Amino acid sequence: CLPSLALGQGARRLHVSAAFNAKAKVSMSRFEPSNYVSYEKLNENVNIVRKRLNRPLTLSEKIVYGHLDDPVGQDIARGHTYLRLRPDRVAMQDATAQMAMLQFISSGLPCVAVPSTIHCDHLIEAQIGGAKDLARAKDINAEVYNFLASAGAKYGVGFWKPGSGIIHQIILENYAYPGVLLIGTDSHTPNGGGLGSICIGVGGADAVDVMAGIPWELKCPKVIGVKLTGKLSGWTSPKDVILKVAGILTVKGGTGAIVEYHGPGVDSISCTGMATICNMGAEIGATTSVFPYNHRMKTYLEKTGRGDIAALADDYADLLVPDPGCEYDSIVEINLDELKPHINGPFTPDLAHPMADIGATAAKNGWPLEVKVGLIGSCTNSSYEDMGRSASVAKQALDKGLKCKAAFTITPGSEQIRATIERDGYSKILGDVGGMVLANACGPCIGQWDRRDVKKGEKNTIVTSYNRNFTARNDANPATHAFVASPEIVTALAIAGTLDFNPEVDYLTAANGEKFKLEPPSADELPKLDFDPGQDTYQHPPAEGGSKLRVDVSPTSTRLQLLEPFDKWAGGDLEDLQVLIKVKGKCTTDHISAAGPWLKFRGHLDNISNNMLIGAVNIENDGVNKIKNQLTGEYGGVPDVARHYKANGLSWVVVGDDNYGEGSSREHAALEPRHLGGRCIIVKSFARIHETNLKKQGMLPMTFQNPADYDKIRPDDKISIKGLATFTPGKPLSAVVKHSDGSKDDFQLNHTFNETQIEWFQAGSALNRMKELQ
Repeated sequence: CLPSLALGQGARRLHVSAAFNAKAKVSMSRFEPSNYVSYEKLNENVNIVRKRLNRPLTLSEKIVYGHLDDPVGQDIARGHTYLRLRPDRVAMQDATAQMAMLQFISSGLPCVAVPSTIHCDHLIEAQIGGAKDLARAKDINAEVYNFLASAGAKYGVGFWKPGSGIIHQIILENYAYPGVLLIGTDSHTPNGGGLGSICIGVGGADAVDVMAGIPWELKCPKVIGVKLTGKLSGWTSPKDVILKVAGILTVKGGTGAIVEYHGPGVDSISCTGMATICNMGAEIGATTSVFPYNHRMKTYLEKTGRGDIAALADDYADLLVPDPGCEYDSIVEINLDELKPHINGPFTPDLAHPMADIGATAAKNGWPLEVKVGLIGSCTNSSYEDMGRSASVAKQALDKGLKCKAAFTITPGSEQIRATIERDGYSKILGDVGGMVLANACGPCIGQWDRRDVKKGEKNTIVTSYNRNFTARNDANPATHAFVASPEIVTALAIAGTLDFNPEVDYLTAANGEKFKLEPPSADELPKLDFDPGQDTYQHPPAEGGSKLRVDVSPTSTRLQLLEPFDKWAGGDLEDLQVLIKVKGKCTTDHISAAGPWLKFRGHLDNISNNMLIGAVNIENDGVNKIKNQLTGEYGGVPDVARHYKANGLSWVVVGDDNYGEGSSREHAALEPRHLGGRCIIVKSFARIHETNLKKQGMLPMTFQNPADYDKIRPDDKISIKGLATFTPGKPLSAVVKHSDGSKDDFQLNHTFNETQIEWFQAGSALNRMKELQ
């Protein structure tokens, strides 16, 4: 149903028909032959905006402003105005797609308005090996997979079956291309920036807007330039670029900005290496990251069967690089000639250490030196080149009679990568050195790991080529010290079995007793033969449309639940909200809505709400999931106390620290507080995606005008939010805090709501507002 429905009315019709009428008709992907790359329209919009602003544009500005709904009238001020954009496509992973599709079903629309896909990668637990783990997941998750497959067929959404691979690798191989604007319901969607795309992670409600043909809102990003000079060589890899950048900018240094890499050093990085750098840019809070179009991208497009897009991109090459003389809001410079291999962690991805220093630092801090497990792969580092460089290291060890001292796992990013590394012998080398190949899925990276080699609470070290290493993320053990490095460094550390091994200078002992040094890894960027596509795992939506199809959700299901609309704003101030919990320190979306075993409830709002804030630290007692019920005086779990307040008509508020909601795009971290009676979240600062997700669900995300006011709030306080009758953009609200001793405090609360978002709050949610406008 896509091409006809997508033509819609008004601006939407103009936007799409311009793409359809482009001179050179090149399909966006082989799966959607009648949806075309629209460089002509992009160029037209960029020229309008460049003339209006009267200045050169960065690459990210070109792609973002080139997708404006109204390039003539849109107010544009970096870091201030909200842009209304028309993304080219939507991608959803299976854990977030459940709620996104449930919300789309609630919208009442017959079909998606832009090309959209669902990718089954999150629900496969790593246990005993790829094939068996996949078969087990298909059995356990049959109800969810059937729901997603049937909803995809009904509403015109492509469906990548379990075993296809990780969403971001599938996008890079099939859907990303220079200049495309894609939104994905996963925080690592920026992976596509390695192919010159602007790919942005969002919550499911944002995806619903785009699938419904509504302009999508994004605060106009600032642009951080990262100038790369010199050339990668030796043990230094693309991963080390982002490990270094994370150390410089920290986990919130990129908030509200797009990171744009440029400079002569770019050409020494492969396309998939650029994707690695963009992928982990999510860990600095960046809206997304992007590289300029170059010959490395062209080669990758040709090798993945998209030579026609590469040829068209060549024709529009000036459009796909920054304008000469463009200005960045800030600049970071990195000389790749001087960059050394890094390892980041534990417990936060921005704690950066050169490999040369990690041993001494670990000893000083009491971090365990023994490496228990090395894990390579994930959406960050599972390319053909990554696997080849790891196999290059492993082969040297095998030739000297050595195997890994640590356990070792390999996660291929896609079925295409799995099949190709098997054909080309990499899988055998990695297996022979002691590795186990897991399913083409997220696995241990997101906590889908049935780990049995250490007990919960046992202090230990693991090293991964993943992107995130929050406390307990990988294995649910808060005592696991997880470190992030490149796949080749992880492989070397798994062989050595100790964290204080630096392959640049340290020696290993061969089976015959001789000392030897590992040579720097070398591997082909892309396979000499074509990629082996492996099994066909894609389900096309039916050509005749899905109007006759049914999507069933059982009322007794524990895993899927149709949504009930949230209540509207009652029209007055929010009086006497009980403080549910005052959170101390780092509070990521993993703390607010844990993944791992909870992923199975992502389609059932009431069941998954039983994990709300169970990982957050309560400032009152430094306890986790232990708060005082102010109605009974007893202590209980956070969700239990929240449910008790809701049952007794008591609305509540959460108070938090800096960068609240860092990490994943999961909108469950916003849906759950709303479902259990929350009204407002007051913090020192928010991570971008989480703040937007809260607004979408009718919550009030607020920040202290004076961050020191955080200290005035006590765990048993009641807070009233004043000024909602005249709630307007840019005008603070005020808080009146009543303490149990009868005293009061007053302070100002800032917000970033615009007029449309205030309408979401008043309607009770963005989805409610969408229905009002139909």
